[in-house]
Amino acid sequence: MRLVFSGLSSLVIEGVEDDAGTLVVSASTHPGPVACPGCGAPVERVHSYFARQLADVPVGGRRVLIRLRARRMRCPSLDCPQQTFREQPAGVVERYQRRTVRLAKQVGGVVRELAGRAGARVLGGLGVALSRQTALRALMRLPLPDRPVPRVIGVDDFALCKRKRYATVIINAETGERVDVLGERKTEVLEAWLRTHPDIEVVCRDGSAAYADAIRRALPDAIQVADRWHLWHNLAEAVIKEVAAHSSCWGKTGPPPREGIQARTTRQRWRQVHDLLDSGVGLLECARRLNLALNTVKRYARITQPERLARAPKYRPTLVDPYREHLRHRRQIDPAVPVKTLFTEITQLGYTGSLNLLQRYITQGRVESDRPAISPRRLARYLLTRPDRLKDHQRERLDAAAASCPEMTALAGLVADFAALLAPTAGNDVRLTGWIELARGEDLPHLHAFTRGLEFDRRAVNAALTYSFHNGRTEGVNTKTKLIKRQMYGRAEFPLLRHRVLLG
Repeated sequence: MRLVFSGLSSLVIEGVEDDAGTLVVSASTHPGPVACPGCGAPVERVHSYFARQLADVPVGGRRVLIRLRARRMRCPSLDCPQQTFREQPAGVVERYQRRTVRLAKQVGGVVRELAGRAGARVLGGLGVALSRQTALRALMRLPLPDRPVPRVIGVDDFALCKRKRYATVIINAETGERVDVLGERKTEVLEAWLRTHPDIEVVCRDGSAAYADAIRRALPDAIQVADRWHLWHNLAEAVIKEVAAHSSCWGKTGPPPREGIQARTTRQRWRQVHDLLDSGVGLLECARRLNLALNTVKRYARITQPERLARAPKYRPTLVDPYREHLRHRRQIDPAVPVKTLFTEITQLGYTGSLNLLQRYITQGRVESDRPAISPRRLARYLLTRPDRLKDHQRERLDAAAASCPEMTALAGLVADFAALLAPTAGNDVRLTGWIELARGEDLPHLHAFTRGLEFDRRAVNAALTYSFHNGRTEGVNTKTKLIKRQMYGRAEFPLLRHRVLLG
C-alpha cells in the first residue's frame, strides 16, 4: 500500500476495491489537531464529517478514485472570523479540486504541450478521463512564469490570421525566454508597453518601421539593433534581380536567339518610358499614359539599357544531355551531318528520346554550349554561398559568370565584402560607409535600392554590424508559435494562444 499509494501518505487508507475496472480507495484524514486557517490556533473539536471524491493518478492503466472521509472542525476562539472550516490534507488536494495534486500536475504537463483535443486523447490512453474543455481549463489554470523584463529584448510579429491580424511577441534576446505577447503589432500598442518598462537598454527588431517608431518614441535612449538575417535576405533579393538583369551576358549558351515579338515589345516600352522621363513626366503619369503598372514603369526606369531586360533561356534537363559530347564531336567533324544520322547513332548508345527532342536540342544551340544554362536564382545562390562550401563545378560556373561583364565582376566583389561585415566587429559601421559608396559607384540599380534602405535605417544597421545582439531567438519563438497554432486549429483564440506561448 505504501509503495503503490505513496502520494497519499498524509491519509489513512482503509481499503481498496475493484469496481468495474476502477480502483476505489477508501481513506480518511489523520486524527489530531488541525491549525485554524483564520487565527492559526490548533483545533481538535470536530463539528461534523463530510465526504470528498477525488481522482488520482492511474495504476496499471486503470483509473483510481479516492473516497475521502474528512472532518469539519470548530474553532474554539470566539474572536476567530472563521468558526468552522474544512480540513485540507496537505500535499494531497487543493480547495475546490476533484483531482489530487500529483494528478493535476500530470494533467498540466500534458495539456501544456498538447492543449485540448490532443491532450484529452493522450490522457484518455493513460487512464485519465476528461473532456477537451476540461483540458483547456486546466491549461488556463497553470500559472504563468514570473519573468522580469530584461535589459535586452527581441521584438517580432507573427500572424494570427495571415494578411489580416498580427500580434507581437517580446522575448529576452539573451536567453530566449518569453516576456510578453501583445495582441496587435501597431505602433501605439508596443509604445504603451515599452513606456511601462523604461529599464530596457537594447531592442532587437527587423526592418519594421512601426516598431522603429514605437521604440524611438517610448525609449529614445535605447539602442535599436537590426536583424542581420534580414539584411542578408534583402541583399539576396537585390542580387537575384541584378543577376537576372545581366543574364544576357553570363547566360549565352550558343548562338543568340532571334528577337521575338515579346523582345520587340519590351524594347519599345523601354524607349517609351525613357522618352517620357526625359521630357519631365513623372513615374505615375507614365504608368497612366502607357497603361502599365507602376512597378513595371519603375523597373523600366531603373534599367539603363534595354538589353538588360532580356533574360537567358531556361533549359530543363533532357534525355539528350548524356550524349552532348558525342553530338559535339560529330558536328565538329562534319557540320552538315543530318539529324537523323545523329539520332541513329545515339539511339545505339542508349538514347530513348524522340527525334523531335533531339532536333529542338540542336536548334537551341545546346550542343555547342560549354555548359548547360542555369537559372538566375541558382547563379545568385552561388554568389551568396561561402566559397569554401561550393563544389568545383559550381565554383567554375561562378567564376565564368562573374567574368562575363564588369557589372557581374563588381557584384561578386560587393557580395563578398558585405558578407564580411556581417561578423559583428568594432569599426564595421565605418566600413559600411565605404561599401555603400563603392556600391553606388557601380551601374547596379537594384543594389542602389538596397543601399537606400540601409541609409533609411542606418543607426540600427550600424548597431547590428558592431554588437553581438541579434533577433534569431525571436524567429525561433515564432516557429514554435506556428506549431502551437496548428495544434489549436479552430480554437486559437488569442488569450489561449498567449498563455501557451508564455508557458513555452
